[in-house]
Amino acid sequence: MTDSKRNPRNWQAIALALLFQVTSAHAETLNNDTVIALARAGLGAETIIAKIKSSPGTYSLDTVDLIKLKQAKVADAVIAAMLDSSSRPSVASNAAGVSDSPDPLAPHATGIYVLNSWVDQHKMQRLDPTTSAQTKDTGRLLSAITYGIAKVKMKTVLPSSNARLRIKSSEPSFYFYFDQNEAKLSQGSTGAFGLGQQTPVTSPNEFALVRFETKAGNREIVMGQANIAGSQSGVMDKSRVAFDYEEIAPGVYKVTPTGTLTPGEYGFVYAASGAGNMASAYGGGGSGVKIFDFGVE
Repeated sequence: MTDSKRNPRNWQAIALALLFQVTSAHAETLNNDTVIALARAGLGAETIIAKIKSSPGTYSLDTVDLIKLKQAKVADAVIAAMLDSSSRPSVASNAAGVSDSPDPLAPHATGIYVLNSWVDQHKMQRLDPTTSAQTKDTGRLLSAITYGIAKVKMKTVLPSSNARLRIKSSEPSFYFYFDQNEAKLSQGSTGAFGLGQQTPVTSPNEFALVRFETKAGNREIVMGQANIAGSQSGVMDKSRVAFDYEEIAPGVYKVTPTGTLTPGEYGFVYAASGAGNMASAYGGGGSGVKIFDFGVE
């Protein structure tokens, strides 16, 4: 007979300690071991299921794991609740509204946020997108004079010289919350991100972090260029700011610039915006590009 069977209070102590950890810090999540501990502590199936439904969880539920759970005397109803929890939307899509909780694993509505760690009471601030005021080209006359050797540059322009959201940190942390129900950031043109596309967007890697040039009271960025040798569309390398990202929960990513951000105007732009923007510029139109902009002070 094992020690745990001789002294069930050991399991009760372990379960209570695990429960305390889970409830006292949002960063803690339930897993197979915590569920087994709760079951061995003598908690009923209904109580454990209620805990599973109200807490974030990361479970291993392949065939071998299911057998181990059964051998540990975990009730079938509890195992079913674990399976159901794993198939539910992530914390990002469960959010009923925008949350400013500084806990990245707390429910937040779909979107991009920055943690304002530069103030005493930390909170998440959402980056609202700004639509470009116009798309303009420069260098067309010079290109004509040089028979297409000089480049024509297509620029996306944001109104005003400063973004509304000001960040007082050179090393900010951003958080991307994706809608796991639809497995994409934008649910059509009216989605929370409003990118106006139907292709699933599931990673920060599909965005570019850019730095704007401020000219004539506006913010500008080159989103395409062309000459006789060919054309390029999308964000130019010289405007890009490198960043790293990691998935901290299903559909939740932490994004950090690889270096310090010097004072200036920045924004996250969906990488696929460039090609359509350049084409429309040549056609004389210029559909608005939505950029999640911010300024660093």
